[in-house]
Amino acid sequence: MTHSYDADVAIVGYGPTGVVAALTLARYGVRAVVFERDKDLYPRARAVTVNDWTMRIFQDLGIDERVEKKIDPQRALRWMTYDGTEIMRIEHPPSTLGRTPRFYNIYQPTMETELRAAAEEYGDRITVHYGAEVTGVDQDDHGVTLTATDTATGAIRTVRARYAIGADGGSSATRGRVGCQLLGDTHHVTWVVIDCRVKRWWPDRDFLTFWSDKERPVVDIALSAGNHRWEIPLKPDESPEDYPTSTEVWPLLEALGVTEDDVEIHQHAFYRHHVRMTDTWRRGRVFLAGDAAHLMPPWAGAGMQTGMRDAHNLGWKLAGVVKGELPESWLDTYEAERRPNAEFYTALAVGLGRVIKREASEEEQAAMTAVPQNTVTPYEPPLTAPPVLEGGWLRGPLGDASIVGRMVPQPIAGDTVGRMARLDDLLGRGFVLLGDDVDPATLLTPEEKAAWDALGARYVAVRPKTSYTRGPDELVDLDEVLLPWLRRYGARAVALRPDRFVAAADTGGLAVPA
Repeated sequence: MTHSYDADVAIVGYGPTGVVAALTLARYGVRAVVFERDKDLYPRARAVTVNDWTMRIFQDLGIDERVEKKIDPQRALRWMTYDGTEIMRIEHPPSTLGRTPRFYNIYQPTMETELRAAAEEYGDRITVHYGAEVTGVDQDDHGVTLTATDTATGAIRTVRARYAIGADGGSSATRGRVGCQLLGDTHHVTWVVIDCRVKRWWPDRDFLTFWSDKERPVVDIALSAGNHRWEIPLKPDESPEDYPTSTEVWPLLEALGVTEDDVEIHQHAFYRHHVRMTDTWRRGRVFLAGDAAHLMPPWAGAGMQTGMRDAHNLGWKLAGVVKGELPESWLDTYEAERRPNAEFYTALAVGLGRVIKREASEEEQAAMTAVPQNTVTPYEPPLTAPPVLEGGWLRGPLGDASIVGRMVPQPIAGDTVGRMARLDDLLGRGFVLLGDDVDPATLLTPEEKAAWDALGARYVAVRPKTSYTRGPDELVDLDEVLLPWLRRYGARAVALRPDRFVAAADTGGLAVPA
């Protein structure tokens, strides 16, 4: 039986999660249709940072260089008391994932505008309906039918897609329509977010500072493009109604030593912190991503980024399934891989929040900064450490001493004709097996190679820079990063997924994961 579809994937919501989902689907060759209730971009800066993992996703989407022009490197994080005592600091070492900074400061409206501009260049591969509120989500064994109402005219539009993604934020109507429940808590304290335009430099403006205090903890953040933000909790006897205009907000900044010589208040808004996650991220052919699936406090700077990572993970898998390159069972790996990561960053944010609110004991703070001994993997603070998968489409043991589940470093490498570029640019998209000075195909049984061939895998030998290349499918480890990394874990060969996580290694078997 032939089925008719208006698009391969329908997306509800066009914030950062929705636009990255659309970009990923289009980049990997399938059509997306998007419904966005608002006609204009949300004007307030909510997220404040992206890191090197997110920038590597942008690189895969071919937009990293244009985004980098809109954001600023972040200097460091510090936790201070009002008397000038530094409680804790996290310096950002050079990235191993392909960008020198680990973290960047952003101004979200500017970055989102650039993401949407990139999506427009895909033409009819990404169709966006602005001012369209989805009022119905119905699915069957073969697809999803979305009904949307034009918010201006009341006109009804119906679209049929193979799959759908609910990326419509914390108040997601899609989540309720498919029968998912949002579990967890919302904190009772209301925070005011004050966005300002900078008039002049002041000492240490480029630190991201958490002013730690039990009564009035403050987040003090340099944003990109000459913007700055403060986040301040209201006291129990205060309410948003006490701050109707900038005039009433100014005393909060003046109490911190900020004056009209320093900044101009652009806008302010109020919000509460959530620690919530939906019971399941999938119902049939409908998936939840971003705030529709999970809500976390802002202390780890990971809320928006976690959503964009959801979208990328789900996007390339959906594209593979739609094109017949991957079995439908691959979609079961989405929640298995993304939920643990969202839980990790939620717990990290909660812990860091306890520090800023002076709720964490000295023992708890010491535990947060303790360096484990005798590890195979060099220790980095959880906030800056390269990402690791805890489950999903993987084969072999996980943990400190295992290479499986880790993201491969991205140094500058060379190809056989002398071209020098970042690793991902030389590998291209798709599955790749890398061998330590050996053709990894020679380490496979005929059955294993046939299975990797079915996934379109490349086989690449990584040569030391002191030797000759011997064939076209080889790279040279110019920065002397890849081969030492493989040898640290005792691996001669690894299998990389399209998102550059190690799916398997010869240490635990190179067969395609089940």
